Amino acid sequence: MQFKTIQANKTKSIALVAHDNMKANLIQWCLHYKPTLADHNLYATGTTGKLIQTQTELPVNALISGPLGGDQQIGALITEQKIDVLIFFWDPLEAQPHDPDVKALLRLAAVWNIPVACNQASADLLITSSLFGEAFERSIPDYDSYIAART
Repeated sequence: MQFKTIQANKTKSIALVAHDNMKANLIQWCLHYKPTLADHNLYATGTTGKLIQTQTELPVNALISGPLGGDQQIGALITEQKIDVLIFFWDPLEAQPHDPDVKALLRLAAVWNIPVACNQASADLLITSSLFGEAFERSIPDYDSYIAART
């Protein structure tokens, strides 16, 4: 696979996802960083998105619930280069019935080279990075070259 460099915009599109036991933690995190998050475009899986909207008053593009396909919707947005950052407060101690979807989402984030935070500490480091509110370059798969080589 060949790669190309693209520029992530100053205004990021951020996906917010949380397992049930972690939703309250993500909401508190969003409240703490509300002024920063307000400058970006937010996406979330269904229940998480509605809770964030209600409890923080941040505008959120809410998709469907994660177990019903919301994780896959976010994955599709990642492949379309419409998500720049994934904040996923996942619960490592609780078995998830949609674990294959979660693994697929994390794999797509790695393939498309987007920053990922899977807990509060990594989310804190990510959002306070000097690059968070700035444009920056990142390498992604050159899918056009891949398709051209296959035909």
